[in-house]
Amino acid sequence: MGLGDANGVQVRGCKYDHHGLAFATRALHFQDENDPYGAKNAPIYLTATFKLPSVTKAGSFLYSRFDNPTRSTLEKHIARLHDADRAFCFSTGMAALTTVMQMVEVGDEIVADDDIYGGTDRLLTSLVTRWGVTVKRANTSNLDEIRAAVTPKTKLVFLEIATNPLLQITDIAAIAEIAHRSGALVVVDNSIMSSALSRPLDHGADIVMESLTKFMSGHSDVMGGFLAVRGEQLAKDIHFLQSAEGACLSPFDSFLVLRGMQTLSLRVEKAQENAQVIAEWLAKHPLVKKVLYLGLPGFPDRELHFKQCSGAGSVLCFVTGDVELSKLVADGVEVFQKTVSFGSVGSLISLPCFMSHAAVPKAIRESRGLPDDLVRLGVGIECVGDLINDLDHAFKKAMAKLGGKAQPKFEPIPSGTFVYKPRFQ
Repeated sequence: MGLGDANGVQVRGCKYDHHGLAFATRALHFQDENDPYGAKNAPIYLTATFKLPSVTKAGSFLYSRFDNPTRSTLEKHIARLHDADRAFCFSTGMAALTTVMQMVEVGDEIVADDDIYGGTDRLLTSLVTRWGVTVKRANTSNLDEIRAAVTPKTKLVFLEIATNPLLQITDIAAIAEIAHRSGALVVVDNSIMSSALSRPLDHGADIVMESLTKFMSGHSDVMGGFLAVRGEQLAKDIHFLQSAEGACLSPFDSFLVLRGMQTLSLRVEKAQENAQVIAEWLAKHPLVKKVLYLGLPGFPDRELHFKQCSGAGSVLCFVTGDVELSKLVADGVEVFQKTVSFGSVGSLISLPCFMSHAAVPKAIRESRGLPDDLVRLGVGIECVGDLINDLDHAFKKAMAKLGGKAQPKFEPIPSGTFVYKPRFQ
């Protein structure tokens, strides 16, 4: 938690930047230049076309595939939060990434992290390569691998702010220096941290991509994605591709994202607090072999992460060493919802190798150190005691089915209590 200063008064929890306002304040108050009435919330312009002053004179808006007032308000809001020249909102996060990939041509190269979201992996290996583009995979946390992979033919270097699901950390500024020397653009998927915790453009990235489905909307009711960029020509190129392909975010979904962003910082802060407590609890559990969470001491490149991000986020993983045990634990929860994704107000649980990363061949998963028994948690904002008790019961049910011995008992957490210290008996 940061400390801000308001007229000499220390304000706990306010993280100020060079704009003079905390991010939580900036994210809540958007500017809507398109609304003549000053509505508190952005009006939804459910129209495909707009009347023109004349058949030979353009107006502010023409056709919603090109621009729409509601989407424009959201895009300008996101651009301001990232200090970007422009931002563009798409119908899905994958549509946003596909647009980025359209910027390369036959004979060009893309260097991408070898531990990434399964959908992005499929896009790169099964679609982009059909265009005559070479896709190289490398561990972006290893700068020597990146130096060896980047050549004059490289046009894009793609990485995730923290890889999904292994949470490996990359030095964005160092990668940008390597890429820019060869004339390549750096694209960072910021979805797992969100705009509340990370602004990759400030560290040298050229394009930041984020799934609006995750933290930005925050309620698992919107499909969307955005690209925020610096550079006038780059912005023009992306706007052309967005308009030509037509994969733009709808006016109603734009409204929902704007509404969700008003509580973005609050949701991220609470979910992150919950994730920290759960990670510490799991780290002490006798049936858990390893916990992957950036908030735990000793996590690889943790110091680097906190130079680029203001928090550890709310996504964590653990392994049990037994695939069947992991399956039973994931199936045995009741508060956690068994589904893909993260960033929602509700907590989610998944087995990436059988869900979000199932399209990645098993041999490749194994070569990248992605085990089948890995369990991923997208922690939400529920009472953390309920979440831990849910996991506790799931572990006990799993061991009962496997014929295990009696398990350690954990003291339940009173409703509303945050700090939780398990006692093993």
